[in-house]
Amino acid sequence: MSKKIIMTPEDIRRTLARIAHEIIEQNKAIEHLILVGMHTRGVPLARRLAGFIEGFAGLKIPVGALDPSPYRDDLSSLNPQPIAPRTNIPVSIEGKSIVLVDDVLYTGRSIRAAMDALIDLGRPKLIQLAVLVDRGHREMPIRANYIGKNVPSSRREGIEVRLVETDGIDEVAITSVPNHHPKDELKKVGYLKRSYHGSGK
Repeated sequence: MSKKIIMTPEDIRRTLARIAHEIIEQNKAIEHLILVGMHTRGVPLARRLAGFIEGFAGLKIPVGALDPSPYRDDLSSLNPQPIAPRTNIPVSIEGKSIVLVDDVLYTGRSIRAAMDALIDLGRPKLIQLAVLVDRGHREMPIRANYIGKNVPSSRREGIEVRLVETDGIDEVAITSVPNHHPKDELKKVGYLKRSYHGSGK
């Protein structure tokens, strides 16, 4: 597997500072703003953004954490959707402007789940989205209001975000798996066929 660093610690710091400025510019009444980080790495990113906003505008912004996993559309819809225990928003979101914060925007399904979770907690006035990396390949009509870096990528590639708070280091890398030789794929298919028939299924 190959790996290429596309954002250094300084890149991440400058990017978050820029996003914080953009959030201030787009939300004139920032006293009604709440930053909500999505587990896992969206939470420390939201806290860092709140720190920058406080430094730039002199106002402390509430920061919450949201776990949207129970609302994912790949889980059974027959079961009630409980609020995940890792969800903790310290103030009411009713009538407030929410900025959801996540590390990577990909298909959009996690963001859709996060919005469903927020609506169960109250009726915010506005929901915006800030992401450190947008890698494309959307499966739902969702876009970010604030983007740190657009990274065109193939589905065979991965985007790895590491943060000091969760991983001990700040970096963003793009990884790729080397292409397999066609003969290797044929061997794999042959093995699977033998395994399938051998199991009696």
